[in-house]
Amino acid sequence: MTLQIELSGIQKYYGGYHALRGIDIAIPKGQFVALVGPSGCGKSTLLRTIAGLETISSGAIRIKGEDITRQPPRLRDIAMVFQSYALYPHMTVEKNLTYSLRLKGVGRAEARRKAEEIAAITGLGPLLDRYPRELSGGQRQRVAMGRAIIRNPKAFLFDEPLSNLDAALRVHMRAEVRKLHNSLGATSVYVTHDQIEAMTMADHVVVMRAGVIEQQGAPLDLYDRPVNRFVAGFIGSPAMNFIDGIVTETGNSVRLALPGDPTLSFSGHRPAGEAVTVGLRPEHLNVVSDTATGNTLRLPVSLVEQTGSMTYVVTETEPMLTVAANMSRAILTAKILDVQINPAHVYLFDRTSEAALRSL
Repeated sequence: MTLQIELSGIQKYYGGYHALRGIDIAIPKGQFVALVGPSGCGKSTLLRTIAGLETISSGAIRIKGEDITRQPPRLRDIAMVFQSYALYPHMTVEKNLTYSLRLKGVGRAEARRKAEEIAAITGLGPLLDRYPRELSGGQRQRVAMGRAIIRNPKAFLFDEPLSNLDAALRVHMRAEVRKLHNSLGATSVYVTHDQIEAMTMADHVVVMRAGVIEQQGAPLDLYDRPVNRFVAGFIGSPAMNFIDGIVTETGNSVRLALPGDPTLSFSGHRPAGEAVTVGLRPEHLNVVSDTATGNTLRLPVSLVEQTGSMTYVVTETEPMLTVAANMSRAILTAKILDVQINPAHVYLFDRTSEAALRSL
């Protein structure tokens, strides 16, 4: 496995503020990596350190084995696509695409040939002579990506490039970006606050909080085996439900802090009396006709949200729970919902440290 980007012990301070705290990431050539986390977690700062737009306080950055920690951005051979398209409004699509080539002294004919080649890849062929004001948001973003691609860099860096697009176009552009990545055999680092983007696009997801990597790995590994409550709640949509509980005397069930003190069985064994937080994913709460089947909860309904293929039910409990169910007209008018949980799908987290005690 050839490593394209290596980040070792990255520390970043802004005065007394510790923005990045010992970041270690190894990115193989051709991998698509997503940096995801809430606002202020350090993901954009980390991306900017790779680009050279931020100077790290300590640590090392290597690209293709070369230490580029102190190199200026222009020498790193990295292309960056920003949230804002940053296109030159007085230049045509062709001139926007070829600007970096013309700065390097590439001839007009060769630059035009390269522009046509990139336009064919990005679907901009008929638009080369248009100006940015004559393009849609998706077309402008493709120009921004084409301008990065034309340089044939060692890596592509994306800083929330789809956040300005409407919902339908974002879904379309997710597929476009990933398709481009695959066709180019590129190495990409993609920053987003949207965990759906991270899960659907990336080979490797890095979940950050407060300048620290909480967990990194394949998307489904993070979904199935979160290391703590934060990752479990951040990965997955709708978010995981959390309920306080106490492990019962049997050691394989937990008494929940819900009306009636219901109990749920779980796979494995924990010490009796242990204070835990139970995690239940909305899609693992299966609606049943009654509670006779076992390991079920009877939940009062507060709100029903219809999305077409799925129905989301919010319960009138404290804490509120979300149930994801296939569309059913009976659910729309239900006042009480009976849900069954497979013991293998019951997550447990330490009440104090929030570390995972069991996951799938």
